[in-house]
Amino acid sequence: MTSGSTLALAGVVGGAGTTRTTVEFGATLARAGRDVALLDAAFATQGLAAYVPGRIDPDLTALCTGTGELTDGLVDLALDVPGRLAACPARAPFERLARAKTPEAARRFEGLLDSAAARFDHVLVDTPPVAANQAVAAVTSADRVALVAPDTERGLDRLPTMRDRFHDLGAPVDAVVATRTDPGEAVEPADAAIPESDVRTVADLPISADPDTEFAPAVAVAVERVLDTDLGLEFPEEGLL
Repeated sequence: MTSGSTLALAGVVGGAGTTRTTVEFGATLARAGRDVALLDAAFATQGLAAYVPGRIDPDLTALCTGTGELTDGLVDLALDVPGRLAACPARAPFERLARAKTPEAARRFEGLLDSAAARFDHVLVDTPPVAANQAVAAVTSADRVALVAPDTERGLDRLPTMRDRFHDLGAPVDAVVATRTDPGEAVEPADAAIPESDVRTVADLPISADPDTEFAPAVAVAVERVLDTDLGLEFPEEGLL
């Protein structure tokens, strides 16, 4: 596994925009020519599945509770970019969701994460507020952890609590990403800020693969800061923030 190749993006509250942040991060990296896998640890909301067209079989929970390989569940997202963006979402009935949250399934999740890291330049994990085994597995197994907090009193107030929780797990937080900020706003104590986007329909997302949007440069800056990397991307002058 290369250093920094796996990143768990963990929401500090529900509705933080973690799933979209994960997808937009992936699209940005793919635009820079990197091959990226998106894994879904948010079993309860299953938001990543909305970005994947067609039938999802097997989904990530089936792989965590069965014997299938990661390649069986990966679906490529059709983006006109130099790199590859593939997702393995969760989409399952409640009974399988419950089995996918067991300690044994969490260990299987760790194995799938390692498998993805061996095949892709980057692996991004859509992680809910940590309270279940698969989320614990995501943040303790990833090379880097970034908290995703909406730019609201509720979101920012939860940061100290979540930092403490991650410290207890032995998973120090590497960065904080604030979402739904005002354009150009610096949010303390966030390391990067992603502004609110006018485009919210999943069918129109991700938009970071399009360099002409104002949203894309902010996401690129966030990716570079969180992963400590230089993407070498260029944007039209009017899109710079």
